[in-house]
Amino acid sequence: MLLSLAKIKDIPGGTVPFRYSLDLHDLVFGGCCPVTEPVIAQGEVRNTAGVLLLGGTVSTTLHGVCDRCAREFEREVAFPLYAILTDALSNDDGEEDPWTFLLEGDCADLDDIVTTTFVLNMDSKLLCSPDCKGLCCRCGKNLNDGPCGCQPETDPRLAVLKQLLKDKNER
Repeated sequence: MLLSLAKIKDIPGGTVPFRYSLDLHDLVFGGCCPVTEPVIAQGEVRNTAGVLLLGGTVSTTLHGVCDRCAREFEREVAFPLYAILTDALSNDDGEEDPWTFLLEGDCADLDDIVTTTFVLNMDSKLLCSPDCKGLCCRCGKNLNDGPCGCQPETDPRLAVLKQLLKDKNER
């Protein structure tokens, strides 16, 4: 979707609000497509001293399988949306700024901005929650449901000390 900015392009302090829904269901993360619901972007573009700044939020609900505990989950996510909109790129060092976007005439391409923001803010692993404890490496129990009965593995370098303590307790 192209957002027309003609009415604020030459008016410092002018704003254009927006609310936009984007379908990213075919976006692949870690072998699956967790974005089954529309991605909602909302915010405004503000002309600040001749510079067009886009700000707002991008949000949706992720549906996937947790990479740590293998449980299916549904989790809402929201990311800050920020972009600098310009007529021409003037980056002298040759590096491209991922948060600077070219205008198409007097319009901003919200598809490109929202997709870039969403992809760059996604975690490399899909987790049911940021504090997911995962699975026990011995018995496979989901540690989010509580501790398992496995004894912690002792460091083989400390086996002699363990034997000394055992001998002391037997006396």
